Amino acid sequence: MTGELAKRSYVIGQTEISARPLAPALYLVATPIGNLADITLRALETLAAADIVACEDTRVSRVLLDRYGIRRRTTAYHEHNAAEAGPRLIAALLAGQSVALISDAGTPLISDPGYRLVGEALDQGIRVVPIPGPSAPLAALTASGLPSDAFLFAGFLPVKIRQRLTRLEALKNVPATLIFFESPRRLAETLSAMVETLGGARKAAIGRELTKTFEEMRTGTLQSLAEHYEAADTPKGEIVICVGPSEATADEPEDIDRLLLSLAAEMPASKAAAEAAKMTGGQKQALYRRLLELKETGKNGEIEKDGDG
Repeated sequence: MTGELAKRSYVIGQTEISARPLAPALYLVATPIGNLADITLRALETLAAADIVACEDTRVSRVLLDRYGIRRRTTAYHEHNAAEAGPRLIAALLAGQSVALISDAGTPLISDPGYRLVGEALDQGIRVVPIPGPSAPLAALTASGLPSDAFLFAGFLPVKIRQRLTRLEALKNVPATLIFFESPRRLAETLSAMVETLGGARKAAIGRELTKTFEEMRTGTLQSLAEHYEAADTPKGEIVICVGPSEATADEPEDIDRLLLSLAAEMPASKAAAEAAKMTGGQKQALYRRLLELKETGKNGEIEKDGDG
């Protein structure tokens, strides 16, 4: 490459910045999920300096690269050509070139085939470098108001109804906030399946078009959200569903009491409540209050109120 195409630089505003040389490695570069201003400076420099930029869709990625004046060689790497494109990228890496891997939006390897390329690179002793940044699941989780100390990203649910219900049943008792991607046209149907399987009382949140002009976060119970989207027109844009963990249920108080007392014998009350919350999916504050009640009623005189919660 010669002339403009050979330049390794990026542009912010009216300022052109030269990219520093990049060591040979596979770089996993997170890109914006909507708002192009969310790109990091490190990501821009990596994309500008890389010998090859591997994209899920070169046309989509070109919009980002053009926005920041990055003129690098691009090649397609996606689910349908991974078997052919992967070995070519590995060969380039083994030859001492640097490869930046990006998806259409967000962090590579999250619901895309990049993990195969990373596995092959590691098997060949090639260095893999994460360049962190935007992620739709994390953006939705942080804005959902749901517990974030433990969460499980479950990707897309199966399209077939029976398989979808089976998958939800398997996730029902996971003591963590569940995060899913979903197609707008299947959102109402999926929420209905969640009400049937997980229970309508669970707290949940729907993130739509995150970081974009018409960004929306709608929160409520699964039942209320299912009713809303059943009655509403099919939403537009990309969807993230967050479902809170199941609450500690009232029909098993003795088991929960035994768990709390067992944990409190080995650690302070607040820590015991936190551990019980992780194990049962219950709320830490509610479990902490229950632990204090057990002390006050004399069920375990060894439990001491430690004052933190």
